[in-house]
Amino acid sequence: MFEKVCKMLGEQLNVAPESIRPEQEVVKDLGADSLDVVELMMALEDEYGITLPEGEVENVKTVQDIVDMMNKIQK
Repeated sequence: MFEKVCKMLGEQLNVAPESIRPEQEVVKDLGADSLDVVELMMALEDEYGITLPEGEVENVKTVQDIVDMMNKIQK
């Protein structure tokens, strides 16, 4: 899951996926804005055929937060 999230972040933010670390903050460290975050969440929903809960998305700060949220939803 981590690799997939990194790949999607890399494509969206024009960042090398292999340079992304779990503890990095999506906005502060990777330079995403709120629209980037929304687009990423929509891409994840489309990719996995899921709906991300609004309350969960608001708590996403780091790359690991995204991975954890996806793992929790897919169980």
